[in-house]
Amino acid sequence: MRGLDPRIHLLRTKSLDEADGLRINLPIKSGDGNDGGDHSANEARIVGQQMGFWIYILASRRGGSLYVGVTNNLIRRVFEHREGLVLGFTKRYGVKMLVYYERHDTAAAAIQREKNIKHWPREWKIDLILSINPDWKDLYEEVTR
Repeated sequence: MRGLDPRIHLLRTKSLDEADGLRINLPIKSGDGNDGGDHSANEARIVGQQMGFWIYILASRRGGSLYVGVTNNLIRRVFEHREGLVLGFTKRYGVKMLVYYERHDTAAAAIQREKNIKHWPREWKIDLILSINPDWKDLYEEVTR
């Protein structure tokens, strides 16, 4: 692969969203000292403007099918799932509700966290959702405000 842009190989081996998330970005702190998981109203307002990497969980309904993903643009990626633009599991099972998200400064940290959560038992994932969203509200409207 000498002389070729390494992203070409990356695009052949990973999804476009994963490749997009591996671009080099300077991390921006939220200013509150937290590195993710804090869902204050202030954070919700800056989700769309803030660089970073996001772990998210989508659900088909309360207690329904769950999907765990990672992205560098939370609003765009959730929109793609909601509109059925992402082929596969989320489209097949109608998994469209954003029920959990957290921000990370680096792609490596976000990808590792996603892998960890994907290997958790379902009960742990539900406990994680309930820790910030006990009513299973769709958080998409909150993050797009």
